[in-house]
Amino acid sequence: MAAPRDFLSGHPGHLDEAQQTALAQFRSVLQSQDLIPTDPADSRLNPGPGYDRFTDAHLLRFLRARKFDVERARIMWEGCEKWRKDFGTDDVARNFQYPEQREVDKYYPQYYHKMDRDGRPIYIERLGKLDVAKLYALTTQERQLQHLVSEYEKFLRDRLPACSDASGHLVETSCTIMDLHNVGLSSFYRVKDYVSAASAIGQNYYPETMGKFYIINAPYLFSTVWSLIKPWLDEVTVSKISILGKNYKQELLKQIPEENLPVDFGGKCSCPGGCSLSDAGPWNPVR
Repeated sequence: MAAPRDFLSGHPGHLDEAQQTALAQFRSVLQSQDLIPTDPADSRLNPGPGYDRFTDAHLLRFLRARKFDVERARIMWEGCEKWRKDFGTDDVARNFQYPEQREVDKYYPQYYHKMDRDGRPIYIERLGKLDVAKLYALTTQERQLQHLVSEYEKFLRDRLPACSDASGHLVETSCTIMDLHNVGLSSFYRVKDYVSAASAIGQNYYPETMGKFYIINAPYLFSTVWSLIKPWLDEVTVSKISILGKNYKQELLKQIPEENLPVDFGGKCSCPGGCSLSDAGPWNPVR
């Protein structure tokens, strides 16, 4: 009888001999090419982004993303390092301010909010409320991307450690809800450059951060397109994505406690001032 599959394979504490060897080789190669620091005074560590991004756990994200092919993972890491330098990611992580957030939230809500049943931070994006004209009267695509990167950095620096502490086990991924209610193709087309850039940042520079992904209020056409795309994706990715129509509530509640799900999605949470601006979660215990 075959041994049961380890769904945490490739994660810290769940490495087989080949994966452990690949990790050691990966670190050695990165050190030999000065792609990770060896000097405690290296500016990549100090001041850095405010957390240690050279741990085994972080290196394993890149290895898992490239199926433990060390050379392909090295290329991915090198590309990420160049992007971080060009984008000024460490400075964004430490210093980015977003005073327009309260107004932007009216026209494109994107926010983290509490935890799912597995301890993951929940990320919600409401494309259906997108008003491109009003959005770009308040901010720019460049600042939207800086905000996105700032949130990714806070996700790694603050949210995952806090969720790990709160849940009593290692948490490495998020649970995303993408709401497509009333999404219009014309509005989406006008923001497609941002969506494309944002997707590239997540996929190329913050790998292996998606745990569960729910697309709700999906129109019929989207479901048809998904049925064509699905066979092209690997089994692991497909297992993380659920395409739901209007009757999504019960499916969400299987993964998210009712008290953590905003009332807009059929839950019971109604944060003072609105869930989308509360930043409620174990990373922000005063809220």
